[in-house]
Amino acid sequence: MSVQSRDPSRQAEGHSPVGWGRGPGFSQAVDKAKNPKKTLRRLLREFRPYRFRITAVVLAAILSTIFAIWSPKILGNATTVLFDGFIGRIRHIPGARVNFHAIFHDLMFLAALYLISAGFSYLQQYVMAEVAQRLTFTLRARLMEKLNRLPVQFFDNHPHGDVLSRFVNDFDNISSTLQQSLTQLITSTVTFGGVIVMMLTISPLMTLAVAVTLPLSVGLTTLIVRRSQRYFKDQRRQLGELNGHVEESYTGHATIKAYGHEERTVDRFEAINRDLYQSSWRAQFMTGIIFPMMNVIGNLGYVLVSVLGGILVMRRTIQIGDIQAFIQYARQFSQPITQMAGISNIIQSLLASTERIYEILDQPEESPDASASSPMHVVRGHVQFNAVSFSYTPDAPLIKDFSLDAQPGSTVAIVGPTGAGKTTLVNLLMRFYDVESGCILIDGTDIREIRRKELRRLYGMVLQETWLFHGTIRDNIAYGRGGATFQDVEQAARSARADHFIRTLPEGYDTILNEEASNISQGQRQLLTIARAFLADPTILILDEATSSVDTRTEIAVQSAIAHLMQGRTTFVIAHRLSTIRQADVIVVMNHGRIVEQGSHPDLLSQRGFYYDLYQSQFQRAVV
Repeated sequence: MSVQSRDPSRQAEGHSPVGWGRGPGFSQAVDKAKNPKKTLRRLLREFRPYRFRITAVVLAAILSTIFAIWSPKILGNATTVLFDGFIGRIRHIPGARVNFHAIFHDLMFLAALYLISAGFSYLQQYVMAEVAQRLTFTLRARLMEKLNRLPVQFFDNHPHGDVLSRFVNDFDNISSTLQQSLTQLITSTVTFGGVIVMMLTISPLMTLAVAVTLPLSVGLTTLIVRRSQRYFKDQRRQLGELNGHVEESYTGHATIKAYGHEERTVDRFEAINRDLYQSSWRAQFMTGIIFPMMNVIGNLGYVLVSVLGGILVMRRTIQIGDIQAFIQYARQFSQPITQMAGISNIIQSLLASTERIYEILDQPEESPDASASSPMHVVRGHVQFNAVSFSYTPDAPLIKDFSLDAQPGSTVAIVGPTGAGKTTLVNLLMRFYDVESGCILIDGTDIREIRRKELRRLYGMVLQETWLFHGTIRDNIAYGRGGATFQDVEQAARSARADHFIRTLPEGYDTILNEEASNISQGQRQLLTIARAFLADPTILILDEATSSVDTRTEIAVQSAIAHLMQGRTTFVIAHRLSTIRQADVIVVMNHGRIVEQGSHPDLLSQRGFYYDLYQSQFQRAVV
């Protein structure tokens, strides 16, 4: 009933987290939020229930980093003690010896620092993992509840792949980013500040020498990132194009073979694959040269530190252990910068994913049920359309001043060319959409005054497009009525003429249908949906080309079963094959949203009007 579109390239591209592969991630092309400040404020409000845990994470990250930064200084002190004692022994200085007690004390203190740092690090990761997963769980549950409250119009206007991408890729991105990047951001910030402080306490001159290399590394990194962004964007676009082509080729494999287009398909694949290869190796090459260049620049800093350190040690300005500690700090100096550069891109991706989630959460919901809704007790099935008008878009009116009176137990067939508004009538009857003017009555009650759940329990639907879920055949049929027993399911299957083929399957009613129910034929899938409608035992029956996918012999059996099901029920039949609705009590002929003719099959043929032309055209095509 709802027209759904697909976007293979976007679905193939996805919105996966960037920056978790090779390197720090700042060379990846990232999606950006349209309004990052607003999204960030909303996301921060999501953390309010976890503010005490977040505080614990921040404190644990700071303490873990401080103890880790303190460690090289202690190791340098132990090195100085060892060096001084060893040099004193070589120079035969009286009383000179290696103070192993002091070294042992320093090493034990160093081991304690490492253990405490590791403990706080474990604590922050544990708590942050819990916060990230709880927050993602809450957002995912809210989104699922929101989807159940959204009108059908939302799903008509949004591709399946886009909604699935938000549910899968965007939530994965949010979860992994919250769990890893936020703590890494805190750690990198504290490390950068702490390293600078420790280097300044050792030697401001050597700190200046290391700082000289900073603009060079930042400049080269920025230049490479700008160049690589274009290649990563090309890589993502071509990867999406390649995945879309492969999906399309596999879906239409039989058609490709039937028309002999295998070579054309392979040539197209090779062309896309060649372009993907070119952009991929360029992107990876640009990413790969960053770290060798950073190492070269870092080595220049080490040379400066070594030369200046040697001079300062000879002048006895600093100790030999301070040189060792300073070199360790120098190695840590550039890492936080690189990490924060990568995290900034990852945060952008996080905000883009979060914004996409909020876009759905902010969608307008179905209009609420009337507060004075009264329960429907005994329903006869008298359906009336009174001067109904409706349009999907304001500038394209579809149904105008439509009126129809379906008596209880009658069969109303709705026919007309494509786009005449036949399926739209079902959308209105089910309240998937509300009428713009006029009203629809059931037993004299406006359907807008009936709760949607109660209203939709009155209907049983068999559509042209079958919908079956991953599960057993028994569960799929039982979906029509809660609490149905196995005997009820069997009886419904027998009424729908589906019992025989079900029992021929190896597992019978316990046969598992896959996600697309492709392990049974299209006709068999239709029979199961008809059995589901039998089990629902509805007051009003809606058939939208219910037998279009079954063979002629099966159609006769199903028509017989449907005729039995239709007894005593108001039935709306949407049909394109006019031969299937000749026994209808009333045939409504629609064109451009209006009823152009109405009556029984013989009466409409005798009028030699629009219906007569439709019927004759189908008959002539059948003869041809």
